[in-house]
Amino acid sequence: MTDAKPRVAAVVVAYNRAELLREALEAIRTQSLPVAAMVVVDNASTDATGEVAAEFAPWAHVDTLARNTGGAGGFAVGIARAMELLDGDSDVAGPAFVWIMDDDSIPTPTALEELVAGVQAAGASVGASKVVWHDGREHPMNTPRERPGASRAQRARAAEARAITVRSASFVSMLASADAVHAEGLPVVDYFIWNDDFEYSTRLLRHRDGVHVPASVVVHKTAKFGSTDADPGPRFYYEVRNKLWMLRRSRSLSPFEKCVYGASSVLRWLRTAAGSSDRAVLRDAFGRGWRDGWRTAPRPNVEALADLGTEVATLVERYDARPAGTDRA
Repeated sequence: MTDAKPRVAAVVVAYNRAELLREALEAIRTQSLPVAAMVVVDNASTDATGEVAAEFAPWAHVDTLARNTGGAGGFAVGIARAMELLDGDSDVAGPAFVWIMDDDSIPTPTALEELVAGVQAAGASVGASKVVWHDGREHPMNTPRERPGASRAQRARAAEARAITVRSASFVSMLASADAVHAEGLPVVDYFIWNDDFEYSTRLLRHRDGVHVPASVVVHKTAKFGSTDADPGPRFYYEVRNKLWMLRRSRSLSPFEKCVYGASSVLRWLRTAAGSSDRAVLRDAFGRGWRDGWRTAPRPNVEALADLGTEVATLVERYDARPAGTDRA
């Protein structure tokens, strides 16, 4: 732990939810622990998202992308920009963090303060908030699981910080230390949506500690209250393809963990199929995802974002520690 004041750069990725974005940015602006920098990535929205983001300038740095790069691309750009802003302020003492969320994530007033306190008290590199739906129920889409095989010391440190040791976190209020980001790079852009936060958080946490901090509360204003095995329709393609990419190519999990999480994924796919209202659509998405998961691989981030211009590609390349989503020797 350190007594120096932490520096936090918040990142929000936005796409066609202008009113929720306004609510999210206002909630971040009024946190009990002020952020040092704010980054908004507008993923080529077609509504008033750009206008809402502009309302918060110059307090917020806004990156407007020429096309929708999905959550994965938006967070890669946003985290890289946040790191650039933190590095530019590196002469200020204190640990640095990036605080990551979607535009439908509304942090309660003390969410950041509690999250930083929990992470620092536990000596962790990553923290995750308690995520609730708008009616106060804990959101099943973001329910944490205790880290399998956590040591007694890890559990004790987390318990002392009033937290739970975890192996993964979602992009609904995830706090990552700048040191971990410098070491591990950025999310894999070609994932687009689905499993991008799982791959990234488990990569950050393979050799580091992470905690779930129940005192830090964020409201996830999804349209429906549901879990990850709810019927996704055609988007099931991304779940299958990305999970295969992760299991086959990512360095985020150990070989044993890949077996465990692979088996867990198969069971979840079966539950998804059993609850589907249109299994023909699901079968088609599964078939395409299975094919592409075996036959293709995610491109390096700089290549995946090359069409967005030199400035964006150069920024992302600077903070990719190694080609994203590839095995480490």
